Amino acid sequence: MVRAGALLGLALLLSSAWAQPAPQAAATAPSLPSSAATAPARDDADGDWPLAAHDLANTRYSPLADITPDNVARLQPVMERATGAQRGHEAAPIVAGGTLFIATPYPNELLALDLTRPGFPLKWRFKPHPDAAAQGVACCDVVNRGAAWADGRVFLNTLDGQAIAVDAASGRELWRTKLTDIRRGETITMAPLVARGKVFIGNSGGEYGVRGWLVALDAATGKEAWRAWSTGPDKDVLIGPSFKPFYEQDRGVNLGESTWPGQAWKQGGGNVWGWVSYDPVLDLLYYGTANPGPWNPEQRPGSNHWTSGVFARRPDTGEAVWFYQWSPHDLHDYDGVNENVLVDLPIGSKDGTADGRTRPVLLHPDRNGYLYVLDRATGQVLSADPFAAVTTTLGVDLSSGRLRYEPSKAPRAGKPVRDICPSSPGAKDWQPSAWSPRTRLLYIPHQNLCQDATTYTTSYIAGTPYVGADLHMKPGPGGHRGEFSAWDPVARKKAWVIRENFPVWSGALATAGDVVFYGTMDGWFKAVDARNGRELWKHKTASGIIGQPVSFRGPDGRQYVAVLSGVGGWAGAIVSGGLDPRDSTAAKGFVNAMRDLPQATRKGGAIHVFALPR
Repeated sequence: MVRAGALLGLALLLSSAWAQPAPQAAATAPSLPSSAATAPARDDADGDWPLAAHDLANTRYSPLADITPDNVARLQPVMERATGAQRGHEAAPIVAGGTLFIATPYPNELLALDLTRPGFPLKWRFKPHPDAAAQGVACCDVVNRGAAWADGRVFLNTLDGQAIAVDAASGRELWRTKLTDIRRGETITMAPLVARGKVFIGNSGGEYGVRGWLVALDAATGKEAWRAWSTGPDKDVLIGPSFKPFYEQDRGVNLGESTWPGQAWKQGGGNVWGWVSYDPVLDLLYYGTANPGPWNPEQRPGSNHWTSGVFARRPDTGEAVWFYQWSPHDLHDYDGVNENVLVDLPIGSKDGTADGRTRPVLLHPDRNGYLYVLDRATGQVLSADPFAAVTTTLGVDLSSGRLRYEPSKAPRAGKPVRDICPSSPGAKDWQPSAWSPRTRLLYIPHQNLCQDATTYTTSYIAGTPYVGADLHMKPGPGGHRGEFSAWDPVARKKAWVIRENFPVWSGALATAGDVVFYGTMDGWFKAVDARNGRELWKHKTASGIIGQPVSFRGPDGRQYVAVLSGVGGWAGAIVSGGLDPRDSTAAKGFVNAMRDLPQATRKGGAIHVFALPR
């Protein structure tokens, strides 16, 4: 049976004076070229921000350069407006056609602000009225990671599993498609991706034994075009004769069944709640799959395909082209849903060293602590290097692609395992990095957390937690809990790092002005020099920032920067959920590492927009 303590901890997870941090900039970055490395499919000519990730390549890079290291200290707030929601605000605002759109956490309202008028007044507010029962089965707060704009429509997902298209001009609902069943614990928190006339959406719910999938809907009608499951027989996973994985361990028939005991794949997780990328040149869609269920790995012997990995698929049919598994038989809830950033870099030799040949690659900072560089045409691992403290594994064998586990950190039922680094939220969770083609650096917001864990046998009951682990998280080496790092994927090392008191749970934004933005959980919105990490400017918000900053050009020609504040998510559940700091098991042990957060910030959501003075 599931322990009562585990049920309480997960239920809590689901359901003043401001302390200033003391970040420390590390070594100055080396001299970097200003010439751009290319990335596919950018829709940025007019300065809009139509997707949560800005572009199909998931770069979160703005080509606007009015704001620079020389003038960013003059940045001023030009608008602040409450959203009306109180839980974690993880979304990116999106901008198109002179309108700024905001997707809130539950109840998942969509706000449209008119950028053509002074003060950016509200144009309309769309209320989808999701089922309130979804709040009780949502893992890691009732968050929403953003909407998407395409062809005059805004696409929104709701917590209870509905995909909705809204007319961008009027806020009128155009279609609505129900995708999930909350009675099984199945929800949706991800931001959709729109490409090739389709809307791509995945589900959440691995902590309830929900089987993962990615679905493609017709953008005009909402009709389902295809659905690719993450576990089960090849016909369900849409694996056919075109499937050519690079590594032997990913080749075989019906691995989505045979690498699981019995029928365990039916409750196997592998949900798709992270980010989707698309390369129009290769015509490949990329996305990660989440952890297998339950967290207790002894209950699911085998590699547990196709969880904790990355798929490349054809967007028109869903047909799988290749797959690579970041964490086979995932031992620590590391998942694999983090962003896959598509860039072209001079990395060409088999061992991953630079040989001057430019090739299309995929950059992936995984929760297991490694920064992967993959050939995105084939799935070959070109390099995999730790970007955070790692005790659970011994590296990645580039010849086989296999992650080498440290045996002493493997969970055993009833036996406490100490100093597991990274902790279950990973070296970096969902919070997305940003790529600058000018500096050729990836800017990574992440955690510095470890944990002690004990696993136990659990049972599957539809709609109830299916976890089998007790965790106690704690600060990692050095005592700080967060970092903001710049990673050089060609040199395979950090260029610089900023240490933060709390986990850096916000997204990152890189700009052509060589300024990078991110937020902190105690409410500081910061601008740093893209080349050396030097802090240039900061602004205090009433609630902590876990949203994704964006930049856009307004109808008046000015460059703006916008971000949502509103602490919450798994890391901030102690505040947004009002959890007792004395309960170290709450939020599956995250509270143990965040007892002081309620003294540093408060809950409440708002949109903040900044610009240089006229």
